[in-house]
Formats: sequence, C-alpha cells, structure tokens
Amino acid sequence: MLRPWSLIAAADSTPGAASLDHAQKTASNAATWVENNWASWLTTGLQAVLIVVIAMVLRAAVRRMITQLIARMNKHSEHRQIAGLGGLLVNNERRRQRSEAIGSVLRSVASFLIMGTAALMVLSLMKIDLAPVLASVSVAGVAVGFGARNLVTDFLSGVFMILEDQYGVGDVIDAGVAQGTVIEVGLRVTKLRGDNGEIWYVRNGEVKRIGNLSQGWATAVVDVQVGYSEDLDRARAVIGRAAEEMGKDAPWDEALWEPVEVLGLESVSADSVVIQAQAKTMPGKAAGVARELRWRIKKAFDAEGIVIVGGTPTALSEDVTPDPSAAVAAPSALSNPHSPQSTAAAPLPPEPSTVPHLEK
Repeated sequence: MLRPWSLIAAADSTPGAASLDHAQKTASNAATWVENNWASWLTTGLQAVLIVVIAMVLRAAVRRMITQLIARMNKHSEHRQIAGLGGLLVNNERRRQRSEAIGSVLRSVASFLIMGTAALMVLSLMKIDLAPVLASVSVAGVAVGFGARNLVTDFLSGVFMILEDQYGVGDVIDAGVAQGTVIEVGLRVTKLRGDNGEIWYVRNGEVKRIGNLSQGWATAVVDVQVGYSEDLDRARAVIGRAAEEMGKDAPWDEALWEPVEVLGLESVSADSVVIQAQAKTMPGKAAGVARELRWRIKKAFDAEGIVIVGGTPTALSEDVTPDPSAAVAAPSALSNPHSPQSTAAAPLPPEPSTVPHLEK
C-alpha cells in the first residue's frame, strides 16, 4: 500500500526541525554559560598574568641584585690592600672566576624557585589537580637523573669545590688523574696546564682527592753529599753563608719566607755523609728556590775547597802528575827464547818413522 505524500513530507521534515531546535538550545545554553562564567575567566586570566608579571619582575630584580653583589665583591677585593700572607695569596682572576661561578649558581637557583612557584600558582588558579603533574615531574626527574647522573655529579662537585674554595686560578694542584696549574675553574670541568704545556680537562666528578701545592707555604729541601772526612762544622758554616747571601738578593728575598735552616746529617755511609738544608718558601716557589740554593752551595764549596762526592768519580787535579811507568807493560819471561819458560812452551819436534820394512 502506498503512503500518502503528506505523511512522507511530514516524516522527512521532523528530523531537520529537531536538529535545528537542538542547535538553538545548545547555542542558548553556551551563551548562558559564557555569560555566567566570563567574569571568573577574566578574573583568573588577569590573576595569572599578574602572577607571571610579578614573577618576571622579581626574577629580574633578584638576578640584578646578585650580579651587583658579585661585582661589588670583585671591586672590593681589587682595591683592598692586604699585607703579609693574605696579600700574597690574593689573586684577582681567581676571585673573579670563583665569584662569577657562585653568582651563576645563585641566579639559576633563584630563577628556578621564582618561576617554578609562579607556574604552580597559575595551575592552581586554573583548578588543575597538581598531584598528577607533580608525580609526572618527579618520574621525569628521576629518569633524567639516572640518564645524566655523571653530569649531575660533575655539577654538584663543582659547586662544592667553588663554595669551599678548594683551589682557584693560579694554584698548582694534584688532582690524582692530572697535575698542573689551574687556568680555569668551571662548574663541570676544571682546566689544568701541565708541566710540559699540555692542557688537562678534568671533570669535577672524577676528582676524588685534591692536593693543593699553592696554599699556605711550601718547603724547599736540599741534600748535599760530601766526603766522610770533611769538616762538618765548616760545611755547615759555608751553607749558612751561601743561604744568607741568597736571602738578600732579589727575587729570592721575597720567595724565602724564613732563613734557610741546616737540619744536620740526613744519612751517613762509609765514604760520605749527606747534609740536609730546608727553607720555607712562597707557595709554588719551592723548586726554584731549591735549584738556586744548590747552585750557590756548589759555588761556595768550590771556593772553600770542599769536594762534593757521589755520582761520577772525581777527576784528577791539574797539579797531580800521572806515573809514566803506569803505561809500560811488565817484562815477560817469554821474551827470552832461551829461558826455561820459552823452552817449555816451544813445540815438540816430530818423532822418526818406526815402520818395519817388508821382507821379500
């Protein structure tokens, strides 16, 4: 049976009318919801913008304050005049790098705290649950920590080295893996200049011990080996005079902090004795002082006729004439052909033939 055209048209127009009514109702509800909540949105947005602006202004102010504080410390250390030990240890470059490193750490920490707090406040305004966010951040931090643990170790070790002032630019240190003069101190890597001019890049996390040879004072030790029969009191007096003259000459008058002290006999053997002298010097100058002191002691001993023994044999003096018979060989009994020795050594004559003749 065929349906009437009116029923077919009514059936076709019903879904369209329902969709239009639904759309109108949805738009009306959305408009009403926006009208009811736009004020809170505006308030939340303004509060978020205000928090971000305040955080950025506070961050800039704190960073500027830290920078000015570091600059004032550097300027104060440059103009400050310190006498004695402290003045000798003041190193402008060392203080500058140390203060810059500390300032960089402080600025980074301040920025992280201020901006992190501002981000949490903004998320709280948006009514976002912070527990899952903090949990995700914690998991990500643990993963990054495991992946970059060497980098974190280097960074933390560098921070504590700088804060504790374990070493600085110009110090001669023994870091275990390398030894040399510090030319740059960073939060992750320390640069050393070796004795042969090479540059060592030492990661701060790899340093297990530090031997600083430039803090306080250094000791120069000189051993002098003389003959067993030498007058020890005379040798002590000669060493003392040479050291006293050295202490009056520049630049050794600044390098020597105390008079050279002759400690006494370091060792005694059957043919020689070792006299040991010691001097307290400026940090890093012990090797140069020891070399200069040996030079002056050798010249003073030569002038006084005291012979330094050990090592290669002592050469003959010019006034000693060698024995001319030392180069002549001793006479030999074999030079006379009629001597019993020559007769005994002569070859035996051949024996006559004793072969019998065959009979016919």
